[in-house]
Amino acid sequence: MNLSELSSQDILELAQALNQHPDYHVLRRLLPRQQFSPTTAGQVLQKAVVLDTETTGLSAQDDQVIELGMIAFEFDPVLGTVHGVTAVFDELEDPGRPIPPETTQVHHITDEMVRGKRIDDARVHQIIADATVIIAHNAAFDRPFVESRWPAFEQKQWVCSIKDIDWKSEGVGSAKLEYLLQTQGFFYEAHRAETDCWALLELLNAVLPQSQQPALLRLLESLNQPQVRLYATGSPFDSKDLLKARGYRWAPEIKCWHRQLGGDKALQEELSWLKNKVYQGKRASVDIETLGGLVRHSARQGQKSTQVL
Repeated sequence: MNLSELSSQDILELAQALNQHPDYHVLRRLLPRQQFSPTTAGQVLQKAVVLDTETTGLSAQDDQVIELGMIAFEFDPVLGTVHGVTAVFDELEDPGRPIPPETTQVHHITDEMVRGKRIDDARVHQIIADATVIIAHNAAFDRPFVESRWPAFEQKQWVCSIKDIDWKSEGVGSAKLEYLLQTQGFFYEAHRAETDCWALLELLNAVLPQSQQPALLRLLESLNQPQVRLYATGSPFDSKDLLKARGYRWAPEIKCWHRQLGGDKALQEELSWLKNKVYQGKRASVDIETLGGLVRHSARQGQKSTQVL
């Protein structure tokens, strides 16, 4: 069979037939679309922005944004449904120095592509001005970069489609965006800002496999759930393996293990675990940093308090 002789409809029917076979799973190229759920009369919508960056490196202090991609869209804050796209933005910026070859291998952005270019600051501010929330896949990476370049992002609430959805409990084996899109039957060319934004927007429209919630609704609900970063201050040295296995991360600048938690119940359970397993029932004090949407996933600190165990 010569596929070049088949019509688009013939190929679609073949793909659908193959996809119904238990031994095959057919992926389709992701094509950007401007409209998702239809809007009903009287429906009140808000605006969100999905965002992605490409940079010269991994450090928000030492590296620069060389590409910013954003897609603004309307959504229903109650139902968590995605509606129409209102703006698409993607621009390159010259960092003023050569782009490291190892990063070019990832995003394929060269010095020639960015030479003399600068991202339109006014347009960036215009797009995010009335956005209720900014959404990024790995916001802890993107947020410090864009806040350094455009401080207006500090005044926006952020959610992360990696950290703010428990993909493991949803039965999904990886939180990589390419993999998540494959579970929805799509493939795409990753690692350019606008393309990744379209992929993320499609993911937000998906229904989570276990909770049967729209992915966007799960992210919006996370904004209403208190999140904290718990610091195991003064923890014994021999507890480091125990803490690491529990999901704590080492912060060398303050020489302390810490872990992020969502909800008061999770915090109380963790405090009890620390008291019994790490501090062995001895009197100890730990620090608790409250992380609202305005500081969550940023390099800035939230409000800290001390808890005596």
